[in-house]
Amino acid sequence: MGRDVRVRRVYDDAADGDGERILVDRVWPRGLSKDQARLDRWEKDVAPSTELRKWYGHAVDRFEEFRRRYDAELKDPDRAAALARLRDDADPGPLTLLTATKDVDHSQAAVLAAILVS
Repeated sequence: MGRDVRVRRVYDDAADGDGERILVDRVWPRGLSKDQARLDRWEKDVAPSTELRKWYGHAVDRFEEFRRRYDAELKDPDRAAALARLRDDADPGPLTLLTATKDVDHSQAAVLAAILVS
C-alpha cells in the first residue's frame, strides 16, 4: 500500500485527516500568520532554488522541465536530507504538503508528493 500524501494550499482550512501539515515553500506565504497556517513544520530546505522558482514562474508549459530540474536539485545534500525527513513523515502518514501556489497540480509540492508515493 502506498503512502498517503496530499497536496493543498496553505490558505485553505485544515481538514480532518490531514495528518502532518508541512509547508514546502521557500518563501513564507503572503498575508498569512503562523497561527492561521496551522502547520506542523516549515521545511523550506526542500523547496526549489530561488533561481529555479523564478525561471519556472508557474508557467504550465515549463512544468515538465521544472520537474526535471527540481529533481536534479533534490540530489543536493541539504535538499536530500529534507526530502528524507518528509519520507519519514509520510510513514505511516497521512502527510499534507502545503504550498501558497494557486495551481497545486503544477507546483513543487506536487512533484514532492509524486516522489514520496513512488
